[in-house]
Amino acid sequence: MADAGFVDGMTPYLRESLGAHGERVLDSDGVPVMSGPAEVGRGLLRTTHERADERVREALAEAVADAVAAPDSEDALGALRQVIRKALTKFPELAEELAALMPSSAGGGPVVVVASGTRSIAAGGSIGVAITGDGRQEPGN
Repeated sequence: MADAGFVDGMTPYLRESLGAHGERVLDSDGVPVMSGPAEVGRGLLRTTHERADERVREALAEAVADAVAAPDSEDALGALRQVIRKALTKFPELAEELAALMPSSAGGGPVVVVASGTRSIAAGGSIGVAITGDGRQEPGN
């Protein structure tokens, strides 16, 4: 089974796909294809939905609806991640499929970096010190 960090790593993609597609993120028809993180998240959710049994599909649809209804709720997003974790426990082969959908720098594939939220910073590698916020001062001042 995939570790908790694996599912937590899906968070920016899930957030982007829910924001872009809403509850239709699980639909197969009539949903425009997006590029980048929104489409990665949609792929993660749709693959989980397609490979799971009816019980998991219902729980996933409910968690998606809750997360869409409360886009700023970390609890709702956490509940969605929990449904994915349960699906991975019940269907261990799903982990490999989801891992293949996640962008990764290992193996030379593209890296997608997402900044989400007020004063967020996105970096594709080490950038040293990054400071955000009101009243920023240079070190030593």
